[in-house]
Amino acid sequence: MTTWTTSAITASLRLLGHLCLVVLLGAASVSHAMRIKEVASIEGVRSNQLTGFGLIVGLDGTGDQTTQMPYTTQGLANYLQQLGITLTATTLAQLQMKNVAAVLVTAQLPAFARPGQLLDVSVSSVGNAKSLKGGTLITAPLKGADGEIYALAQGNLIVAGAGAAAGGSKVQVNHLSAGRIPDGAQVERVVPTSLQDGPSINLSLNASDFQTARKVAQAINTQFGDGVAQAMDGRTIKVTAPTNPNARVNFLAELEELPIQSSVAAAKIIINARTGSIVLNQAVSLGACAIAHGNLSISISSTPVISQPNALSGGQTVVSEKANIEIKQEAGKLIQLPAAAQLADVVKALNSLGATPQDLLAILQAIKSAGALNAELEVI
Repeated sequence: MTTWTTSAITASLRLLGHLCLVVLLGAASVSHAMRIKEVASIEGVRSNQLTGFGLIVGLDGTGDQTTQMPYTTQGLANYLQQLGITLTATTLAQLQMKNVAAVLVTAQLPAFARPGQLLDVSVSSVGNAKSLKGGTLITAPLKGADGEIYALAQGNLIVAGAGAAAGGSKVQVNHLSAGRIPDGAQVERVVPTSLQDGPSINLSLNASDFQTARKVAQAINTQFGDGVAQAMDGRTIKVTAPTNPNARVNFLAELEELPIQSSVAAAKIIINARTGSIVLNQAVSLGACAIAHGNLSISISSTPVISQPNALSGGQTVVSEKANIEIKQEAGKLIQLPAAAQLADVVKALNSLGATPQDLLAILQAIKSAGALNAELEVI
């Protein structure tokens, strides 16, 4: 029987506490690591966009006005002709198809899709239909960029919007001219991939970065041996893979789960010139600088001036305008901004200017030109 003293128990608990701390620190470091599948994808393994023209039927009088949308009538005539029903030109001119709407159908064909697999489709009106709610899409072929048919779409449309109109007033929530059909398309053709071609595969990084490319290659070589992976440039890593299909799939499954330490992102400021939105990442830093900012406003007003002739003079009344132009400039003061290495300090310094987002666009560009802003400006 083992006898434990108080000092021994205390030492054991202290050792256990240190071990727990090491495990927690290790878990924290792993939690900051990223997997290869999160920063790179396999070249040739991609989805494909499909699109097609279709008709929505069964609408409650909210379809296209056929007098203004001739392709709706033509589309229905072509569909009926395939069913053995031929309409004359006179009959087509007399049709009032308020329950039919022309639509474009789009879908995304995932990699390795097989015939019989179901896809979600999006449906959008291309005419002047008021609402697609309650409609049914009749069979519409979906084609790829090569013009081949890869899927067929059909089903009941789900529209999230709602609306009502009466007496010239109208209330609408969300869009009524677009919707989705879950599992509304069935794959009919296989898209070949280059996954099993050749003795190697290429990994493509989501963003071009030499540091990340080197880390990915090092992680693969550490796991599978030197020379298995080679970084070709800042985006592509060439990896030697088994030629057996099953062995290659197992190899890629293990490769994608390999952890790599995420690199520090380059300092960047994204500016949306249309909305005035500004986004800064964690790496942005600000050097010491001084800024003078003031507002300039120009006001132009017009006052009508009427010249009335005397009685019995035979003259005409003349109306002219007198323009008043006023320029007002607020006093601008020189504000000194201290150097800031942390994002929170940068935001605090910029907020002290009291400028609007639109003014910050010009201020940030001026600070960058002065060399006091360590970041890349990107205008979208």
